[in-house]
Amino acid sequence: MKQPSKSTRPANRGAQAKPRGLKTEQPPASEQKAGGEPAPATAVPTDLDWHDKLAKISGFAAVSALFKHEPLRVMRLYYEERAKHQVGGWCAQMAKNRRPYRCVEEDELTRIAGTVLHGGVVAAAMPRAVYDLNFETAKSWAKAGQHLFILDGVGNPHNLGAIARSLAFFGIRHLALSDHPEQSGISDAAHRVAEGGLEELSIDRIKHLPDAIGKLRPYYHVVGTSLGGKAQPLTALGGIFRPIALILGNEEHGLPQATQKACDTLVTIPALGNMQSLNVSASAAIFAYELTRRFAPTAGR
Repeated sequence: MKQPSKSTRPANRGAQAKPRGLKTEQPPASEQKAGGEPAPATAVPTDLDWHDKLAKISGFAAVSALFKHEPLRVMRLYYEERAKHQVGGWCAQMAKNRRPYRCVEEDELTRIAGTVLHGGVVAAAMPRAVYDLNFETAKSWAKAGQHLFILDGVGNPHNLGAIARSLAFFGIRHLALSDHPEQSGISDAAHRVAEGGLEELSIDRIKHLPDAIGKLRPYYHVVGTSLGGKAQPLTALGGIFRPIALILGNEEHGLPQATQKACDTLVTIPALGNMQSLNVSASAAIFAYELTRRFAPTAGR
């Protein structure tokens, strides 16, 4: 697969094209501009199979981040009456792009979102494209002092979303997903939990992670997280003065042995109580804080 040439999130090449099976019609009264002036005609999808393949991104934070970074991915916008004063700017963008937006009842919005946790607004968007990691691009991140987080088998989409939210909070900009068979992808649930964090990150795919670590090692110190006896305490990061590629493993089984063996260092968060381990998303937040604290002059820039 051809590698992307930029280090920022790849543009969705299909987002700007008018999907097949659309017709143009005047929006209903609920979609008129203030004062009774009709909004521009919008493209209304008639192909339900196509519509079902769209990502349903729920909640104001997530939808706001989507409109901020990739508004052309949004194909439809739905909102409740109580939210109409907060979505005016988004509706204007939808009208400009000739795409439908509609005020709906709460039960219909729940059906569209597939969850009651929609926060009053749902964007139906083209799924985000994820490309293979370009190692030359990763080299440029390392030269800029930017850390890289890698998930190797994190299977719960809620954990993926929570990790993305923490990374965005601490200013860590780069996340990669391995081809581990249990690794979660970017789902509706992940978007909802991330609260817009996924849109703040570059997200790439890494195939054959143990081999790929060898390609990252010239630029990064590769750190794996582990509960095993060979893992050093978190404070071991204090002796590392290079950008770090930090790898988090599966919720139940941790990092595969092949991944662990390929890492430069294995670290763990020492327990002070009776619990054996933390949720992987909580661990990610602690590691993200520790990295930004120790590498404050350059981290996340």
